[in-house]
Amino acid sequence: MELPPSLRHAVDRALDGIALSDLKRAADRLSKRYRAEVRDGRFHLSDDLAARAYLATRLPATFAAVRSGMEAVAEALPGFAPVTALDVGAGPGTALWAASDCWASLDDALLIEGSPAIRAVGETLSREAAPARIEWRAGDAAGDLPGLAPRDLVTLAYVLDELAEPARDRLVDRLWDLTAGALLIVEPGTPAGWARIVRARDRLVAAGAHLIAPCVHSLTCPLAAPDWCHFSRRVARSRLHRQAKGAEVPWEDEKFVYIAASRQPGAHPDARIIAPPWNAGNGRIGFKLCSGDGTRTERILGKRDGAAFKTARRLDWGDGLALPAPPNA
Repeated sequence: MELPPSLRHAVDRALDGIALSDLKRAADRLSKRYRAEVRDGRFHLSDDLAARAYLATRLPATFAAVRSGMEAVAEALPGFAPVTALDVGAGPGTALWAASDCWASLDDALLIEGSPAIRAVGETLSREAAPARIEWRAGDAAGDLPGLAPRDLVTLAYVLDELAEPARDRLVDRLWDLTAGALLIVEPGTPAGWARIVRARDRLVAAGAHLIAPCVHSLTCPLAAPDWCHFSRRVARSRLHRQAKGAEVPWEDEKFVYIAASRQPGAHPDARIIAPPWNAGNGRIGFKLCSGDGTRTERILGKRDGAAFKTARRLDWGDGLALPAPPNA
């Protein structure tokens, strides 16, 4: 996945003139904080250089993860055409760009971000974003978020990991209250990130939300540690991105996990592919699946499965799968 040209150009301009050595040092500090999931009362993006290092090293992967979650929402709710959006913990506005890339209907976006440094960068970038009305507000994701009206699309990306558990629960509840259409929450694709998503999932189900992706059911999650649910999206790296991270290959694989919930039920596939498909030999393909009956299963499809096999050959990790009827059904 690549950034939309308008966003890529805006990021390039924001990084113009910054010494590569400074950018690399800031990127390294930022990476260490994210990997350690540091919660010390300071913003990860606490100054202008850290904010711009984020643009070079983390924005592309975050965009890819959020955009992937939105693709799943659009697939489950083909008639969903959000006009208003709310993004909490907006960073530089990554979810705004992903949403406007996914839904041409988006016209009015409210972005809430506590860090003045990344908010300032995001305001500059968003001048070239598609929605006609874009408002930025200072706000604390751990606070009560007062004075807000429900919006069609509500997003929270890579924020729960920065909060203590009681604050996470309050935030998930508050965001669901503010959701008129669909809510998307994205976290790092780690066991800890998955655990946070499962907790959010349980709260949403208890509140009466319809789970639309990636879950194909609202029953108890069938996975248990050390297994966990996550997905991956390959992200194109720019030359500066590679230099800032000291990387050689022109791409990276972003691991993420997400939950999407809606006020209305969505279309569910029979199962979701929750791991990379594997070669099962003799022209067959193996799939690890979360199925609509609430179970974790493995299924091997071959030529004898006919059209289902032809379709399955084109599918990948994270896709929905229509299962063929069992023999003599």
